[in-house]
Amino acid sequence: MKKNILLSIFSGLLLWIAWPPTPYTTILLFIGLLPMLVAIENIIRSDYSKKGKKIFGTAFLGFFVWNTLSIYWVYNALKIVGEVVAVPISFIPYALGPLLMATAFWLYYRFRLVTNRGLGLVALVCFWITYEYLHQSWDLNFPWMTLGNGFAVSHKWIQWYEYTGVYGGTVWVWTVNILAFLVYAGLREGQNKQLRLKLISAFVVVLMAPICFSLYQYSNYHEQVNPSNIVVVQPNIDPYAKETDVPAQEQLKILTNLSDSIGQPNTEFFLWPETAIPDPINEDRIRTNNYFLEAQHFLNKYKNGNLITGAETFKLYNTDATSTARPMDGQFYDSFNAAINIENSAEVQFYHKSKLVPGAESMPFGSALSFLKPVFAHLGGATGNYGSQPDPSVFYSQSGIGAAPVICYESIWGGWVAKSIHQGAQFIAIITNDGWWENTSGKDQHVDYAKLRAIETRRWVCRSANTGISAFINQRGDMVQQSKWWVKTALKQDINLNSDLTFYVLYGDYLAQLGCLLALLGIGFIVLKRFLVRKKVVV
Repeated sequence: MKKNILLSIFSGLLLWIAWPPTPYTTILLFIGLLPMLVAIENIIRSDYSKKGKKIFGTAFLGFFVWNTLSIYWVYNALKIVGEVVAVPISFIPYALGPLLMATAFWLYYRFRLVTNRGLGLVALVCFWITYEYLHQSWDLNFPWMTLGNGFAVSHKWIQWYEYTGVYGGTVWVWTVNILAFLVYAGLREGQNKQLRLKLISAFVVVLMAPICFSLYQYSNYHEQVNPSNIVVVQPNIDPYAKETDVPAQEQLKILTNLSDSIGQPNTEFFLWPETAIPDPINEDRIRTNNYFLEAQHFLNKYKNGNLITGAETFKLYNTDATSTARPMDGQFYDSFNAAINIENSAEVQFYHKSKLVPGAESMPFGSALSFLKPVFAHLGGATGNYGSQPDPSVFYSQSGIGAAPVICYESIWGGWVAKSIHQGAQFIAIITNDGWWENTSGKDQHVDYAKLRAIETRRWVCRSANTGISAFINQRGDMVQQSKWWVKTALKQDINLNSDLTFYVLYGDYLAQLGCLLALLGIGFIVLKRFLVRKKVVV
């Protein structure tokens, strides 16, 4: 058993080394799961008792190593809710993902008991994809470690994400690893030479064909010329000092000065980062708000200018109108982590961040755990607070340009961003504040993942980050411009707007949904076979 534990840990280490932002090691993804598959095969073929528990524990260990080493920085991101409270919340991404991954392997074992190894491995891919889709869909969502995200630093290999999204990458990684495993297993089991050559040939083809096709796409993809001048601002305000030590007026002055330093008469969008306007704004009275009036005054010199800025906003109700509304002085209110589009008119557009960080921004399973609201209230109202909206939005300028507002954590949801594109967005505007993560690999992973959104949708990504990394990414996923970390700066770029819809934008996460359907059928088959066996024993 010790050997299997070492193999599991080795698998976790290989996946960690292969994971962004480490350059030049992505190729290890194609063998990263091999030691784990060997360890699980050893257990299945052993004479151990309680094999299912051993498989679950072995898989969990390796994936816990991979996850924890890759996203160690999560604790820094959650300290805002309190250093003590952040510890158990951090274990949601550290341990919950590996628990789900291990469950996929346990289901693989149960399915294999009633079928064979070949069908079992196909089922394993479906069980894994189901875990990934669940982990982006439920209240404890954290799709950061979806296998397809691993190609973010090798974006030239996955230009076909415009057809499949990141789940195509997951299937690719698993298929190559499984073929490598079958070759290895054949060497141990005395496999005939002809079958071995077929498996080796399949391994090479499945590994190389997607890369060759992608490089061909990359070389032959040409953007349609449809320019728009965009400015992204990086004010570099320490997030821990933002609400206490730096007055809001001073922050606004920094933002407007940086914008004016490179703005042009034809600039059409200025992007300010998440919560750039720190003082809460009543959405129903925004047109009389001093910060709004100052922002409009700044825009006066830019005839076609629009400002997309992050802000803390709220709405008041006379009744308990939403599941997140809270009482205050005889009324109820919702708080929002919002994006606001301001232009040279009375028109104001709002978008409420809807993919919220579990624990820090939303209470998981809020309706079922509503009795815990008083507990979170004692934490200063920082946890489980924000309202949201059911669907993404598109901000339209007076000239008709559509922008997809994406706030921080939301940028790792390919399907969510694709919905905005389907509604008419011609470029992606990411506003974020990665300063909470400090100078860790988290900020680098976050900006790298934005390349995947560019490829999936064939849209430019314009990214404004409070402390960095701000960037412009073209429709092929190339980083055209990027800022340095923890510097005060602004960037401008003539991007090309695009209105064409990719296959992925049209059909979304169809691969994941198909995988879930097949997984459910597989689970049903396991249950049915178990029932039939018990019935036969009783008879």
